[in-house]
Amino acid sequence: MNSAVCVGSAALLSLLSWSVLSRQSRRPLVAVVVAALLVVSLAAPPPVLAQGSVVAAIQAVLNVINGVIQTALQGIHNLRAAINNFYQSVTWPVELIRQARMQVLQMTSQYRNLMAGILRINLQSATLPIPQALENLIRDHQVNNFRSLAQAFGTAYGTIPPPADASPQDRAIADMDDALALDSLKLLKATDDASDLELQAADSIENAASQAAPGSAPFLTAAAAASSIRSQALAQKMLAAELRQEAARMAHNNELRKQGATFTAQLRGVLGNLLQHN
Repeated sequence: MNSAVCVGSAALLSLLSWSVLSRQSRRPLVAVVVAALLVVSLAAPPPVLAQGSVVAAIQAVLNVINGVIQTALQGIHNLRAAINNFYQSVTWPVELIRQARMQVLQMTSQYRNLMAGILRINLQSATLPIPQALENLIRDHQVNNFRSLAQAFGTAYGTIPPPADASPQDRAIADMDDALALDSLKLLKATDDASDLELQAADSIENAASQAAPGSAPFLTAAAAASSIRSQALAQKMLAAELRQEAARMAHNNELRKQGATFTAQLRGVLGNLLQHN
């Protein structure tokens, strides 16, 4: 029977250890202790029960629970409460976060529709069917209809004249001017398409900012910075297209001057021949 008591005591200590580590509430822990001691009491011989060892053991365990363990658990609870209070009052103030969210919602509702209305203004001005078709293609924000754009451009501005109707220099100038104009129009359509995506990303960032969790501001800031960089890249591409167009215009004007000099030299030769015959 003594071995049974030893086994029961070992089981009791194991059960108590597991209960202390796995349970946070005091009431279930006491119930487990009492149940375990009752099992040991039933397995123990009558003389042991008469000595009151079971009652003493229960009382000792309860003293430990009400003393050291309860003090430690209460200290852990107080520490967690202090940390949470520090987060909510200093690190991430709840009231300030709520005010920031309300401000984002107010600014979004005040300005988003106005800015979207500006972007939706109808700027189409062509009145004839052929220019209207070209203008519709220019302003449709699509990048999968460049062939249709080239056809509509040729219909509106004419095609390159055949060799019998124009000099090689004139045909080259006309071809280059048309090419740069079409390049700029295609880039314009691609930029409009990319701008639509950037506007959608901006709306998503605004919506996320109005519902952001504490600590997520750096991630939203990084997303906004990346979107700003992409917008600046689009603006730089449009500026580069404008510079190319300006360079082509200068080359066109210089080519006209070169042709004028060539015509002057040819006229001088013709006049010289006439004077010699006279």
